[in-house]
Amino acid sequence: MAVSVSNVTELLESWREGDPSALTRLTPLIYSELRRIAHRYTQQEAQGHTLQTTALVNEAYLRLAKQEKANWQDHNHFFAATAQVMRHILIDHARRRRYFKHGGDLQRVPLDDALQISAQRADELIALDEALCELKELDARKHRVVEMRYFGGLSLEETATALGVSEMTVRRDWRAAKAWLYRRVNGES
Repeated sequence: MAVSVSNVTELLESWREGDPSALTRLTPLIYSELRRIAHRYTQQEAQGHTLQTTALVNEAYLRLAKQEKANWQDHNHFFAATAQVMRHILIDHARRRRYFKHGGDLQRVPLDDALQISAQRADELIALDEALCELKELDARKHRVVEMRYFGGLSLEETATALGVSEMTVRRDWRAAKAWLYRRVNGES
């Protein structure tokens, strides 16, 4: 079935207006895009430590479905918000992993349910999250550009549309934000 942007946007509007059946109709249309975003994260994992794409998609979906006052402007805004939710899931997991590594109470978890992530990757994610929080305070638009481009996988054009700015502005913000984050994460700022 061909998925049109207008179909997704219409269903998002219906969901926002309180139509519970809209989410049921929307799910098959967005699931492959959610998997693509989650797969982008899993590809960044260290070799031998795979984050399960399906688990990340399911957790993000559950968090999004629980939102009572969803305020999606369009499909780009929705997928950018989804990317942000996935980022928070990864950060939460990385923090739990760091806690356990340093003596936190361990819990038995079925292997199939476990999200595996290397300690180094967990530290990198936390450092990136801290830098992104700092960037948000300094320049909220650049922060949104990073979330949409890096975490959401949106193109320059899609990001520009979602933010209501020109593609050139997004390109400049993207370059500047990447350079700033690199310096910040590597202790050069």
